[in-house]
Amino acid sequence: MRRLVQAIGAAGVAVAMAVLGLVVATPASAATLTEVTNFGTNPSNLRMHLYVPDRLAARPGILVAIHYCTGTGQAFYSGTQYASLADRYGYIVIYPTATRSSQCFDVYSPQALRRDGGSDPVGILSMVRYVQQRYSTDTSRVFATGTSSGAMMTNVLLGNYPDVFAAGAAFAGVPHSCFATNGSGEWNSQCANGQIIRSAQEWGNAVRSAYPGYTGRYPRMQLWHGTNDETLRYPNFGEEIKQWTNVHGLSQTPTFTDTPQSGYTRTRYGGSGPQAPVEAISMQGVSHNLPVNAAEAIRFFGLDQANPTNPPTNPPTNPPTNPPTNPPTNPPTNPPTNPPTNPPSSCAVSYGVNAWNSGLTASVTIANRGTSAINGWSLAFTLPSGQTITSGWNASYSPTSGAVTARNVNYNGTIAPNASVSIGFQATHTGNTGRPSSFTLNGATCTVS
Repeated sequence: MRRLVQAIGAAGVAVAMAVLGLVVATPASAATLTEVTNFGTNPSNLRMHLYVPDRLAARPGILVAIHYCTGTGQAFYSGTQYASLADRYGYIVIYPTATRSSQCFDVYSPQALRRDGGSDPVGILSMVRYVQQRYSTDTSRVFATGTSSGAMMTNVLLGNYPDVFAAGAAFAGVPHSCFATNGSGEWNSQCANGQIIRSAQEWGNAVRSAYPGYTGRYPRMQLWHGTNDETLRYPNFGEEIKQWTNVHGLSQTPTFTDTPQSGYTRTRYGGSGPQAPVEAISMQGVSHNLPVNAAEAIRFFGLDQANPTNPPTNPPTNPPTNPPTNPPTNPPTNPPTNPPTNPPSSCAVSYGVNAWNSGLTASVTIANRGTSAINGWSLAFTLPSGQTITSGWNASYSPTSGAVTARNVNYNGTIAPNASVSIGFQATHTGNTGRPSSFTLNGATCTVS
């Protein structure tokens, strides 16, 4: 696994920078990441960290968020947006930590690749059961997501426990059983290099053999992969698609294809809607250290549909170190030509920055302080000199530097009174990491916090 460890080193540095940047940030809530011990059967001595937001949904879902090699649960908590989204939507997040020297998860041993065989999957299942026993969770809404080693484990968990997990999102992974080494070590060069090519039926059989006799529904799967992945080569993306379409009894011919942003191709199988059985996003020119689009994973799971019983009044302040770069579903190709129907009488903008060497991410929350809904919005601001937007989410941005206008996308154009929407972007900078001095929403000046 040494090569995977080396490849992920950069991600670890980015996470460390994010942690340093967040030390002085004001927390969005009193909820904290807490370590849990003695959570149940744990054959490989995993550690468990748990994030329970202050305001839970009436029957909260559970998300297992799984780190990359060299990572930890704490680092994945700090370096992704899953916890801040949990503050908004009221689900619970479990962060496992692998404790072997490589800090990679076991996706290679015979024990790990079958239901209740032992090793890491059994320990992670114990974490899920622990949470289910202590909170009034919705057992039909358990999900897994991960990056690299965590993405491989996502594939394994969904194959081993299809009756537990409803869906998964794998960022730069490989199919279930592809990394099998039959006990000869942690690293499978053939799989990593994309040299294990099998039929869809063979890949489907690998999943079915993990839980022989299972006849129920299999989890939905969302797959992400960069074409320039130098560690887990791009052919693995196609093999994952083969596997999960076969498990669902689907054709490998997409039922829906679009380009959510330049260089990204999204295909859906078995349905054209946002929660199709299989969704796959190919990222042109992107390496193994791909951005983690937590918001799109949460959207695919449907966890954004259940609001907390008492929704938080303050937006999350922890921006991701690996921000999502894939813009929202079906973004408009042209900005609206008609002016918004209800301009706001007042508005407020919260703007947070997380910066490193030559890059930064900005997390922006737009609040409607007026008494009527805003139907269609555009937020205008001027970026400090030297900052250039390279990608964004939950809005379209034009131009990418100077005087910028962020416009709503098709699903967040309405802001109810006393409600808010969150958007964000990634940018490069030449040394000035400051914030815009003012914002106008549909021409009205907003207060800034």
